[in-house]
Amino acid sequence: MSDKNRFSDSSAKSYSQALYELAFEEKNLSDVEKNVISLLKLIYQSGDFNSLIKDPTNKQEDQLNVINIIFEKFNLNNLLKKFLNFLVMKRRFFYVEKILKDFVMICSKNRGEISAKLTVAKKLDENEINKIKNDLSQNFGSDVKLNYNYNPDLIGGLIMQVESVMIDTSIKNKLQQIEKKMIEA
Repeated sequence: MSDKNRFSDSSAKSYSQALYELAFEEKNLSDVEKNVISLLKLIYQSGDFNSLIKDPTNKQEDQLNVINIIFEKFNLNNLLKKFLNFLVMKRRFFYVEKILKDFVMICSKNRGEISAKLTVAKKLDENEINKIKNDLSQNFGSDVKLNYNYNPDLIGGLIMQVESVMIDTSIKNKLQQIEKKMIEA
């Protein structure tokens, strides 16, 4: 296993936990979480920002300047800015996406939320998504944070994952199972 994987698997949670504890102590947890979610969206949507993070040839000075510009322009939480600057200085900025995702998961778990992922073959409206979310919350006795995804490649059916339990009723999966049986025969 490479050093990069060892860091990302073991240390990212430590950094995420440290950010959580700092934000909790400063009573800024809600603001920091909102800012983290915004930064994750920026990472996903901006190829330039993603490149700044992932390209090892970028200078620390450039990364720090971009962080400062983003935080000044959007008036984001100073604790998060210091944390990101710390990651840059420690040469851990490459892992910021994983660290921020883990931070959001820690916040969610500490609120007692359960993570669920729903992938469906047809587009659902907001009412249908909320109904599914409410049904899951009642069945599991806890708030459910539902990540909804539309995927027409499933042909029909759905894939539901709640924590470690996965249910796949998609037609695509059934066709793959039939194909596998035909190959084995």
